Amino acid sequence: MPSPLCAKDLTLCNSCLEQHNKSRAVSEIIPYSLRRALLLTRARRVPFWSQPRRCYVAYERRFPTCHLIPMFVDSEVLEETESEDGSIHQVQRRCKLDVDAPRLLKRIAGVDYVYFSQENTLNKRERTLHIESHNETFSNRVIIHELCSYSAHPENEDWTCFEQSASLDIKSFFGFESTVEKIAMKQYASSIKKGKEIIEFYLNQLDEEGISQVPRWTPSSSSSVTTKPIANASNNDATQSDATSSDATSQPDDQMENQTGTPDDKLDADYIKRYLGDLTPLQESCLIRLRQWLQESHKGKIPKDEHILRFLRARDFNMEKAREILCQSLTWRKQHQVDYLLETWTSPQVLNDYYTGGWHHHDKEGRPLYILRLGQMDTKGLVRALGEESLLRHVLSINEEGLRRCEENTKVFGRPISCWTCLVDLEGLNMRHLWRPGVKALLRIIEVVEANYPETLGRLLILRAPRVFPVLWTLVSPFIDENTRKKFLIYAGNDYQGPGGLLDYIDKEVIPDFLGGECMCEVPEGGLVPKSLYRTAEELENEDISLWTETIYQSASVFKGAPHEVVLEIIDAASVITWDFDVCKGDVVFHLYHSKRAPQPPRKDPLVGQHSSITTPGGNNVQLIDKSWTLGLDYSMVESPLTCKEGESVQGSHVTRWPGFYILQWRFHTMPGSASTNLPRVDDVLASLQVSSHKCKVMYYTEVIGSEDFRGSMTSLESSHSGFSQLSHATSNHSQSSSMISR
Repeated sequence: MPSPLCAKDLTLCNSCLEQHNKSRAVSEIIPYSLRRALLLTRARRVPFWSQPRRCYVAYERRFPTCHLIPMFVDSEVLEETESEDGSIHQVQRRCKLDVDAPRLLKRIAGVDYVYFSQENTLNKRERTLHIESHNETFSNRVIIHELCSYSAHPENEDWTCFEQSASLDIKSFFGFESTVEKIAMKQYASSIKKGKEIIEFYLNQLDEEGISQVPRWTPSSSSSVTTKPIANASNNDATQSDATSSDATSQPDDQMENQTGTPDDKLDADYIKRYLGDLTPLQESCLIRLRQWLQESHKGKIPKDEHILRFLRARDFNMEKAREILCQSLTWRKQHQVDYLLETWTSPQVLNDYYTGGWHHHDKEGRPLYILRLGQMDTKGLVRALGEESLLRHVLSINEEGLRRCEENTKVFGRPISCWTCLVDLEGLNMRHLWRPGVKALLRIIEVVEANYPETLGRLLILRAPRVFPVLWTLVSPFIDENTRKKFLIYAGNDYQGPGGLLDYIDKEVIPDFLGGECMCEVPEGGLVPKSLYRTAEELENEDISLWTETIYQSASVFKGAPHEVVLEIIDAASVITWDFDVCKGDVVFHLYHSKRAPQPPRKDPLVGQHSSITTPGGNNVQLIDKSWTLGLDYSMVESPLTCKEGESVQGSHVTRWPGFYILQWRFHTMPGSASTNLPRVDDVLASLQVSSHKCKVMYYTEVIGSEDFRGSMTSLESSHSGFSQLSHATSNHSQSSSMISR
């Protein structure tokens, strides 16, 4: 985004004036909050009233370090070359920066310094200096590209024109994407502000030394190519930085929690005000600790801070309670692929015609406004025509759309908007709406929404409540959270038109026409669903099963002495096995084995099956490795055992070396006893009590990717469909690879 800054007290030159006018025009159209969508591109053009050659000399004085740029710690020359005629001089440098980032972010990233690679090309013939730099540290997570150029000014060759631009693309950064974006913006803005001052400082220094003129370059007949390679110039430090960051994110929970207790470990105040709202120090600490725990247990695929805050607020910032319901919700989202609901769910035509709800502008606080004309809705007809599951999916899509609209309004209004307002018009509500299956479907929907979308309803305006409303309220109110009930405002008759009514919450210009306003509302008017669209109970049951069980994840039970195992046949070596599983209950140990022969599931003894409820696992437990097999002879271990705790989300991959059969195994984790005594330890006893009936549960997905389809690291499961596309930035930029489902 152009932002011209001209030197001294002189008028802007014509080219700068043109750029200045463009800058004003663009700035008026594009708000600050949309800069992320533009990949944070910003540029300026500044004329220096000095020779280009003097500016080049002044620029070189910034190295190897510059006291005017505190964050610029050091630099080293990696390679220096010059063309045969001496007209082109190239220098490659590696710069060490101490970025002004919160201490907490540096701890999680595991680095104190950030390294940039810079290439300077001085063309003495064309009188230009081109500077291009990009980050080495975290280059697989954040891409920063900066371009600068010095050239002779088009209107006066004794002036120097300086242009600068930069771009930023954040793929993922340990859940701190918004913070990194803000830091980058701050650093770049500071660079723009000080860049001109620094060059002028060194120009003045040249004047003090009596260097007022630097002769132009002239071709020389005796020039040769010179190359000065620097020994040990490599990316080891950057690689080590990334490795250190990986180690930092794999610290134990207790160590992570101890780190967050220090006063310096706080979120940026501007970031909180801009995206999260007012937080007390205790609330901020709870957010940081819960996010760190999720980062450790869910391998980077964590929701945004706004979503985590909803669960904390729903449990009054009780860490343990919020963590429990949030983990359950994340598992639910993954199992049913809710994050892709907006992309995959298409509303049936009967919903488009007869579901009397829709989004309609926003309220006075900038919250998205959803209008539901419940009194005009034929709930019985919709349930009979669609079934409970289709209605549930439609309501979930509404909630997902609400999250998206909240995020958009946060950008538009420049303040945090995390919830929406719902207006429910009950005109026409009568006893037919209390049809038992319809009420049952409503209660089910309320239960699912309350569990997975807490604190997303900012206000519920119930208008024109009839006499039958107290009956409906008595039925549904026990299923609504107490904090949510406090947000309900109920108006009978035309009370909403008086003081304290609708005008206090919604602008007059957007009040729907059916409520006496002048704004046309596109919410369907509803009406009775034709009985010809009704479906039989059997048809609805079959469709409900297919709708709500279409998931790439499978569930399994793991018992003490009875692991769950999955076999994958690999034909081509160098294929990639990926896995993604959640430990829903108990602690498990994950193994990966290889065998040249196919394992056969053991035959079930019908006599033992009669007592299966006591002695044998359930049907979702499969054991494949025969008890007669010997480890190291019949099969071998190809991955080190991985102990996974309850609530963890684990992703990983293995590049196969041999064809054959690979067995994924989840085994019940037994706490090791003390070697010095036969007495049980207190920790062992407590751990055994936490898992009832010695049973664990896992939810897993595995996939085999052919060697020709494998690209890059699979540690983040870029090829699979797991992750939270709507709730986090981490998975939004991952490319999808073609794959084949494991056989």
